Amino acid sequence: MVSSSTHSSPPAPAEASSEAPSPARHTGTIIAGCLAVCLAQIGLVLPAAINGVIQRTLQTSGAELTWISDAFMVPAAVLALTFGVLGDRYGRKKLLVYGALVAGAGYALSATASSAGQLIAGQAVSGIGAAALFPASLAVITANTPTPAARARGLASWTTALSLGAFIAPGLSGAAVEYASFRWAFAIVGVLALLTAAASGRLAAESRAPGARSLDWPGQIAIAVALLALLYGIIQGPSDGWGSAPVVGAFVASAAFLAAFIRREHRTERPMLRLDLFRIPAFTASSVATVVGMFGFLGGAYDLSIRVGAIQHQSPLRAAVPFLVIQGVTPFIWPLLVRLLHRIGPGPMLVTGFISLATAQLWLRSLPVSDTSLVPLLGPLVLNGLGFGLVVSALTAAAVNLVPPSSTGMAAATTSLVRDLGQTLGPAIVGAVALSTAATRFAGNLGDAGLTGAEHHVVGAVLEEGGPLAVLSAQLGPASAKVAPIAQKALADGYNTGLLITAIACLAAAVISAVFLGLRSTTPDLARLPASEGI
Repeated sequence: MVSSSTHSSPPAPAEASSEAPSPARHTGTIIAGCLAVCLAQIGLVLPAAINGVIQRTLQTSGAELTWISDAFMVPAAVLALTFGVLGDRYGRKKLLVYGALVAGAGYALSATASSAGQLIAGQAVSGIGAAALFPASLAVITANTPTPAARARGLASWTTALSLGAFIAPGLSGAAVEYASFRWAFAIVGVLALLTAAASGRLAAESRAPGARSLDWPGQIAIAVALLALLYGIIQGPSDGWGSAPVVGAFVASAAFLAAFIRREHRTERPMLRLDLFRIPAFTASSVATVVGMFGFLGGAYDLSIRVGAIQHQSPLRAAVPFLVIQGVTPFIWPLLVRLLHRIGPGPMLVTGFISLATAQLWLRSLPVSDTSLVPLLGPLVLNGLGFGLVVSALTAAAVNLVPPSSTGMAAATTSLVRDLGQTLGPAIVGAVALSTAATRFAGNLGDAGLTGAEHHVVGAVLEEGGPLAVLSAQLGPASAKVAPIAQKALADGYNTGLLITAIACLAAAVISAVFLGLRSTTPDLARLPASEGI
């Protein structure tokens, strides 16, 4: 999957640098920050090109395959604000070093995985490290670039490194699996994590914000449990049954902890999330558009990864190519995006970007899953990359220009939170809908396969254990030739339903953006972007 995040905590009232950086230290700090965000983004995108290989090697169910991606994104989403505060209070350089080491420990766990459970655990540990690296990498650069010109160069370098990470990941994982095992992909990134920790410790200047707000542990725990419970219910629903006690209990727990989080944020003097910002209708609309739109984008990207890997069984390197194309678009058009943001503002860019994403997903949905050639995919892939670049470049500017200047830091941090929430929900909801649909279609057509009684028993056992994805990849002897086309068609129908949902989500985000943010050119006040946020 492909993703881009801009995580940060709200800026402190005053910045303090433990060191007065020399020109060499200034350059080293930017290098360290760029290495850190590149590492974090590589980890986020890493599984996209090798989902199919992971599924076949570990014989994972569809739900487990979804968890492998979301296990990384959940901590990156729910812990970023807390790590931002920790960096402000105790030092961003320390967060770079320890975040990279934690991520490295997670990759070591993944590199030795012999089961889906161990791989999911490794991904979760790596996600905790990434949750520290995303905000700290940006804050350490902005704290050490005091002039507008230096800050602009620093932010441009940070954004380029993030895009580079998303571009490197599919090729790296594809090449590793092509010539070795999927475990080597995680091992290589683990080595990069150790090198990043060493580089950060040697090159980066320390900075902190002594006046930073205190940690809101009750709020952090409440929102983390609420999101985890929600994802558990969504992901496990197709396999455990939507009416099963664990799934229903998960949804009830999610609602209860979300209510507790809202109550906590209303009552605390220094909230993790300022709920009064949502009294501004346009800001609320912007946040909703962000959740819905990023759900649509990443859900579509996850759908694509399953299509080329787990359904079409393309080689890892070949499965990496679509994601290289998508991520390759943004660096080429980045100068244009900056000019558009200055000249016409975020509203028209968001509308155009979301429409481009919806068009790309409907286009991809129209392509037969039996066609494995790259040329028909180029159109929707380029549209995906164009839409993604337009949306991501405009999101933060849209949010901060809707609130008072004193609230821009919290507005930018809130945008990061809701963006990550949308990205986390994308694979979960698309996977749940697709797998439920595929299981129903496969079961309905299984009678036409001409299976013997013994074959029907074997196929039924595999289906109950891992769903249609497991049936498609399992070695079932003569029965494989009978059921594989049915499983592939059922999965194609299921994931095409997922693409329809993501396209509708992107169109909904476009409508919300048009109605509340407008189609007219409105140049944003970029000076209001907080020091610890980029666009």
